[in-house]
Amino acid sequence: MRTLEVLNVKCGGCAGTLKKALLSKFGEMEVDLEVTPRKITLDIEESQLEDLKLALRKLGYPLVSDNLNTFQSVSTTAKSFVSCAIGKIDNKLDGDA
Repeated sequence: MRTLEVLNVKCGGCAGTLKKALLSKFGEMEVDLEVTPRKITLDIEESQLEDLKLALRKLGYPLVSDNLNTFQSVSTTAKSFVSCAIGKIDNKLDGDA
């Protein structure tokens, strides 16, 4: 198991997006919303780490350890707002099902 610190994760909607989007490639994941920066825990091989970093960045949730330039930082923050909204909608739909 590996625990990594991620940026821009604010709520259960963000956590839901991460879990759903990354499940098929990286398996089950825990998202700790009780700490800052937020932490994700998953069973991942060292060889998958770079793919995970890229997938997290694409969703708007880069690792704290990523060295992002200003444009990348602004871009991931914007993407995280969209990912969060999608996660909130998915959580609402799952709750109504």
